[in-house]
Amino acid sequence: MHALMLAAGMGKRLGRYTQNGTKCMVQVNGKALIEYAIEALVKAGIKKFTLVTGYRSDALKNFIKSRFNEKNLCGMKIEYIDNPVYDKTNNIYSLYLAKDVLIQDDTILLESDLIFEDKILEDIIKSPDKDLAIVSYFEPWMDGTCTIMDSDRNIVGMLDKDHFKWADIRNYYKTVNIYKLSKEFSQQYYIPFLEAYQTAFGKNVYYETVLKVLTLLDVKKIKGFEVCGNQWYEIDDPADLAIAETRFAPVKEKLKMMENRYGGYWRFPQILDFCYLVNPFFPPKRLIDELKSSFEVLMRSYPSGARQQNLLAGKIFNVLPEHIAVGNGAAELINSFCRLVTGKTAIPYPTFNEYPARFCNSETVPVPVNQENFEYTVSDILKVVDEEKANTVLLINPDNPTGHFLKKQDVLKLLDELKKRNVRLIFDESFIDFAESEIRYTLIDEEIINKYPNLVIIKSISKSYGVPGFRLGVLVNSNEELINEVIKNNSIWNINSFGEYFLQIFDKYKSGYKESCDLIAAERARYSKKLSEIPGIKVYPSQANYVLCEYTGKMTVTELTERLLSKHNCLIKNLVKKTPFEGKNFMRFAVIEPDNNDIFIKALKEELSSDKAN
Repeated sequence: MHALMLAAGMGKRLGRYTQNGTKCMVQVNGKALIEYAIEALVKAGIKKFTLVTGYRSDALKNFIKSRFNEKNLCGMKIEYIDNPVYDKTNNIYSLYLAKDVLIQDDTILLESDLIFEDKILEDIIKSPDKDLAIVSYFEPWMDGTCTIMDSDRNIVGMLDKDHFKWADIRNYYKTVNIYKLSKEFSQQYYIPFLEAYQTAFGKNVYYETVLKVLTLLDVKKIKGFEVCGNQWYEIDDPADLAIAETRFAPVKEKLKMMENRYGGYWRFPQILDFCYLVNPFFPPKRLIDELKSSFEVLMRSYPSGARQQNLLAGKIFNVLPEHIAVGNGAAELINSFCRLVTGKTAIPYPTFNEYPARFCNSETVPVPVNQENFEYTVSDILKVVDEEKANTVLLINPDNPTGHFLKKQDVLKLLDELKKRNVRLIFDESFIDFAESEIRYTLIDEEIINKYPNLVIIKSISKSYGVPGFRLGVLVNSNEELINEVIKNNSIWNINSFGEYFLQIFDKYKSGYKESCDLIAAERARYSKKLSEIPGIKVYPSQANYVLCEYTGKMTVTELTERLLSKHNCLIKNLVKKTPFEGKNFMRFAVIEPDNNDIFIKALKEELSSDKAN
């Protein structure tokens, strides 16, 4: 068996990355795609490798020569076929130029813009099936040719963009563009059809089109060989390159890259996200279907201005529209409001770092927190206010990342005392709806905000309502001038039409939302109990949709975080760099669906038992 790679293309979409070299010379984590491919072929025992070159052909040949010699090729011979009209043809012509290679022996055919795990080649070579197309279950970010397989894994259809239907994606498999073709298949079917198709339709089409024709003729010769989406990646542009580097980075670098993305994990569908905090039980399918039914009109329509958004939000939270501002997530409101804060701001640490980062005109002073259980009281806050002459207090309730919770009577007591001192309270209740039902409350109430004009409430809708992609949050205060100042600091049209529509229809689903919060509370209790049963894990009480845990074993939390990501595809929040956890083994786990929580608990037990054994 030998291998054939089509590497004649110009890779224009990669821009500066292919100015001085070919697509397969693009570096992923310090190594070129062609290096990964050659090393995989050598490991798989391939003894002959042919490249069809074109664009920057000499640069590619010289690069390979500089990286590989007879010793590290382990006897594999590399040969070249030049496509002199690479800029006027497509890969069907490059493959046609290599037709004599195809009919000499069984062939591994692959394209030059791929990074993939070595195991893929090893597995298809071992497979008893003579003719295989490597496929991967279709994921929404994918582009290019898709296949349909029957129950025996025969490829019975290949779809180009014109015949692709989003409604049928559950039946689609994306071609990875790696094939195993037998000499007999190439001689009897592929080469004759390749020549005929090229004669009829020209040289500027794709070789997959010929395979599509064969499937239409019911030539059930090629079977699909399924691999996981995290075993490969196709690199067409700089965004693809960034994702490929993350997927195939060594574990330490991969963890840093994942953390620095701050979301966007739909491009990593194998990852179980226990880091970002989203209600998994809301919105319900009916609400989602309602949104889908208006997708086109929402996509094509400008959203309303701030005043209309405030009317909708006021209806949801039962406050006057002049007392509420809608933001592009709580993050925008934190930024817009915190720049107005001056003087000193008292903050219990640990806290959500976005707040102290945005107090650009205010000095922050810490409220002492019990380091044994990360709890604090109203008295602790007031003591700092009096001693430091603070004129603002930040209270996140439940706190992030500890889950520490102050009951309503305690917060009202704090408000009474702060009002006497003319001190403002910023009350972030983004996670308060997840508290146990008997102690759950909200301060977004006309009676409360009118009684306490020193109260500013910020609430993320993204997290608790399960729609972080819509970027919604609210800020509430009884001072209309302050609300207007916040709105003025926000961007015009800061909320998109999808977010506005969600606010418009939410009232119909209020009971379902409450039920989802009850489900979180129940699952948190079960989850916390299961976690506390793991030796070496200390679980702290929480009223949020996350739990703070400390590990008392041998390995560091950073090492544990890396293991969970690399071996189990579980991403957690490592708190080693967060005040006051520096150098300590603390981490935060999101509460998500029960089945996935159980998968995580099993993974955690496995890694911690391994640590104990060592």
